[in-house]
Amino acid sequence: MNANLKFSQDVISQMKNDVQEANGNEVFWAGFIDENGLVTGVEVGSRGNEDSVVINKDRARKAHVLIHNHPNGYIEPSEQDQNIAMNATDTSLGFYIVDNEISRVYVVVEPIKSVKTVKLDVEKTAFYLSEKGPFALKNKSYEARSSQIELEKRIANAFNLNQIGVFEAGTGVGKSFAYLIPSILWALENKERVIISTGTINLQQQLFEKDIPEASKILGKSVKAVLLKGRQNYLCLRRLDDASLERDLFSEETELFDSIYAWSKETKTGSKSDLSFVPPDSVWTKVNSESDACMGSRCPFREKCFVMKVRKEASDANLLVVNHHLLFADIESRMSGVGYEDTAVLPPYKRVIFDEAHGIEDSATSFFSESLTKFKVTKQLNLLYRNFKGNRAGFLIQCMVLSNIPDILEKTISAIEDLKEALIELDDIGLMTLDTDYNARISSQNFKKFSRVFSAMKKFSLKLNVFCSVVHDVLESIEEDDKEIKFVWETKTVLRRLEDIATLCKNFLEWEEHEDTVFWLQYVKLPPKKAGDDFISFVQFNQTPLDIAPLMNKGVFEPLNTVVCTSATLRTDGNFKYWANRVGVSFVEEERLSQGVFESPFPYSKNVLFAVPNDAPFPKTEYFQQYVEATVPRLIFAAGGRTLVLFTSYDSLKHTYNNTRTSLYNAGLTVLKQGDDDRFRILEKFKSDVTSVLFATDSFWEGVDVPGESLSQVIIVKLPFSVPNDPVFQARSEAIEKNGGSSFLQLSVPEAVIKFRQGFGRLVRRSSDKGVITVLDRRIVENGYGKMFTKSVPMTRRMYNPLEDIIKAIEKIFEN
Repeated sequence: MNANLKFSQDVISQMKNDVQEANGNEVFWAGFIDENGLVTGVEVGSRGNEDSVVINKDRARKAHVLIHNHPNGYIEPSEQDQNIAMNATDTSLGFYIVDNEISRVYVVVEPIKSVKTVKLDVEKTAFYLSEKGPFALKNKSYEARSSQIELEKRIANAFNLNQIGVFEAGTGVGKSFAYLIPSILWALENKERVIISTGTINLQQQLFEKDIPEASKILGKSVKAVLLKGRQNYLCLRRLDDASLERDLFSEETELFDSIYAWSKETKTGSKSDLSFVPPDSVWTKVNSESDACMGSRCPFREKCFVMKVRKEASDANLLVVNHHLLFADIESRMSGVGYEDTAVLPPYKRVIFDEAHGIEDSATSFFSESLTKFKVTKQLNLLYRNFKGNRAGFLIQCMVLSNIPDILEKTISAIEDLKEALIELDDIGLMTLDTDYNARISSQNFKKFSRVFSAMKKFSLKLNVFCSVVHDVLESIEEDDKEIKFVWETKTVLRRLEDIATLCKNFLEWEEHEDTVFWLQYVKLPPKKAGDDFISFVQFNQTPLDIAPLMNKGVFEPLNTVVCTSATLRTDGNFKYWANRVGVSFVEEERLSQGVFESPFPYSKNVLFAVPNDAPFPKTEYFQQYVEATVPRLIFAAGGRTLVLFTSYDSLKHTYNNTRTSLYNAGLTVLKQGDDDRFRILEKFKSDVTSVLFATDSFWEGVDVPGESLSQVIIVKLPFSVPNDPVFQARSEAIEKNGGSSFLQLSVPEAVIKFRQGFGRLVRRSSDKGVITVLDRRIVENGYGKMFTKSVPMTRRMYNPLEDIIKAIEKIFEN
């Protein structure tokens, strides 16, 4: 094609000069087109030799079309060019090849003509939350917060300038409205979807039910928002119908199944959260929706499908509220080939808000991990074949009716028996290898210890492949016209899952070749299903990514236009470096990155006492647990109950609870313990009873929002350092040490600081809240790294005194 049809004359002249300056070698340009599709501007991204040139990704991200020359004059695409073109298509870029004279052009991929972007008026956007804005007019008691307005402006600019925004906003800043106002305005003005991703269900519900409707009123604009959950949260009518024909699947749980079946006739959403009871996984997983079991347009229940209904709603929504896990499921699909322009798990989007962004690394690590247990495998095998009271059933048995392979039933039974025997052997050897350990990582220092595990896994893998081959043979023997029958489809689904397990086994056996992955065993102990039964013990074989930063950069920060990450706790030691390195923000070009800190407006210095007893024993001494058990009730009595006690160890929690609950109960206090009831119900009891005390660990360090008197004291027993023998933590620590760093200062301390800040943040949830935070761990003052903890929280009244002095101070605070 004549180059004049695709390039302006000025651009042709510029490109000729660029080629001359590169001595006739290959040059890569980022091209910019006008509304007619003509390239009216180019920027040199890189220069190469006569055979190749490197793509400058920063330049490419900003462009409409990628261009490079072939010095030999042959401008048809090579295989390498075709690969570049494929990647360009995923990001809506065009791709051209020209000769050195810029006289001819080969259009490999046509660029998509850009839609004119309507940028936000930053000052007008900020006005909505100002003291004279519509929010203030509707609420006479409203007080504009300068930190909220400044955050809102920075987020508006992140939309306008296609930036990656990293914003720490303290409690009370009002970050939800600060990102919702610009998100809604951008979505409506530009007809672009914006994703709001959170770490907790509580925040999802608050955004969807309260904050988004309120933001819509402030703007005076109608906005369509949809709350999307993972499809496993929805009922699958086809699977429910299939299960109803084989009620033996549920054995002793038929009553629960019947309740779900009756509910299915009434529910409008099909969401598990709308059930009046919480179904056990053993029941729900047989009837819930699963992506690899979905028949799509071939499903007889497609018109009534709950997942299809919510996805249809989402297809034209302005805002989608999701959790981090669901967003990562979508990102994985896009990275695996779906691209960023089509619907994957979610409809296409270019703008994302990560709220509770401090949890991104954990969420991504969890999502991209894989595991194998004997129960996981057995569940899949039972779907294909089971013998119940002499009656053979299962999807594979049904498939055999359509198969003409001789002796296939005998082959199947033999393959399953061999596989189950190998599976039990693998689990037994795993348990023996762990011995008294709760977990163990495979490494170059200890791999010989796992020789029997490798042998057992190899045997299991071989038997699994044999069984998969039998299933393949059955499926291949079925006539083409019958392959869309439901039980054939389900058999294919289970086969894919078993093949994924086979891949996991292969990775385990080749662990040395996967330096970016952690392979580890974990001892799992479950309570008995009924009284009198033994505890259920088994091994979980896990593979976990060592570092999710490259995945995040490739899947999120690089391809998306705007990504805003916000939380009350992103910094350690006064900067974002640790968090940015862990999640991939450190890969982002400096000019594209916007960072800011917006301090809490709450009066911490006036309302909060931060106390550390200087006569406490150090945590590693044998007297520390005894001290905790003696001190915690005294602190609780001083505050009149209304205390959250945060532990880092469940054993410490359990012993403290068992040895103090009687004295607390006798004093008229309600004592609650994590694990004794559903998390939501425990929190509701704690909120409603001012005299209550809650003993908790792990997940209760964050996501607990209890404003008012019910939570007036937080006791932090120990600084929340990760357990040093955690396999993934070990591997990440070793990687830092291998590169010449200090794993303690670069991983242990920063990770603990972020969790400590989350625990500290449980106390003050509104400006009138007051109370005490007592840390029983003296290391926060006496060890050098302690300053990283104390500097990371708001300035308060502080005490480092004997316990007796602290108790008197607490009593004085609450004497009214």
